[in-house]
Amino acid sequence: MSADPTHRIPTALLDLSHRLADPAADLVILGEGNTSADLGDGSFAVKASGVPLAATTADSFVRMGTDEVLAVIDDESLDPRDGTAVGARLRAAGARPPEHGEPARTPSIETMLHALGIALCGASYVGHTHPTAVNALLCSDAAGELVAGHLFPDQVVVCGRHALLVPYAEPGLALGRAVRDGLRAHLDAHGTAPKLIYLGNHGIVALGDTADEVHRVTAMSVKAARILSGVLAVGRPAYLPAASADDLDARPDEHHRRRVLANGAP
Repeated sequence: MSADPTHRIPTALLDLSHRLADPAADLVILGEGNTSADLGDGSFAVKASGVPLAATTADSFVRMGTDEVLAVIDDESLDPRDGTAVGARLRAAGARPPEHGEPARTPSIETMLHALGIALCGASYVGHTHPTAVNALLCSDAAGELVAGHLFPDQVVVCGRHALLVPYAEPGLALGRAVRDGLRAHLDAHGTAPKLIYLGNHGIVALGDTADEVHRVTAMSVKAARILSGVLAVGRPAYLPAASADDLDARPDEHHRRRVLANGAP
């Protein structure tokens, strides 16, 4: 794909990246995590490999072809263990060429998660982080409790009725294929895309129509994980009745509140 002017990178994407990198939130350290935004023309901007979220600027992103990245995932001739070949295919899927004599940015190996979130889930913004509170559960034999039910109403309103848990797969093509398969099964089972994807022994992917929604889904997932860890320390989860969760997910007033929250209301 051709060079993408940095002014096309949404300001909201930069703001989201910096908010997710806030040390107080304990979502990422060092070079962990990545963010993306659909550019609306069959391409998306995703954080380049090796750039800390806290240090992102408009030049820290690469423009990728959505269909081209999906084709990498679906190419069964590619061996997930061959990082060199997979990386080359990803770069060919749209990394911005060198400018002013500088080397081209390399797309994150997790670019595939972002293409799937945009293409299969209809997300406009995607945020992938490694929250300590959530990973404490994802790295345990209690990970399934994260998707077994909802503990409180706002978890339904903000994170959606059904989250997806994908068992551990090695980052890169193997994980991309696992998430693809998980999303397809989820869509078949529930008819709607998740707002939150849990990655076993890894982290989360938050999906939203706006950057604010991605931030709120991320923050609520951390709160839910902290509550669940506390619950498991003293007993067993008392999840909301399924009928109540369904009602909360469908109520017009909660739909209105969800829209207000997604657009950045306190």
